[in-house]
Amino acid sequence: MTSKVLSVRIDSELLDRLTQHADRRRMTVQDYVIGMIVREDFDERFKAAVEETERFYSRPQGPTTAGRGGSGTT
Repeated sequence: MTSKVLSVRIDSELLDRLTQHADRRRMTVQDYVIGMIVREDFDERFKAAVEETERFYSRPQGPTTAGRGGSGTT
């Protein structure tokens, strides 16, 4: 896997909060932010997979039984 550089401009208050969160976890700000991005990406991909699975299993699986049985039909 290759690495690329991403430069982000953020305000000082946000950087201070990120630094505090990273310090609590004994991480660098860079590692903390990368971890947040990876988790968010995973969550989005997982949610998409769950939605696709739900769509797959909610499809009708063949003819329905509605209208069968002969009673009330001529």
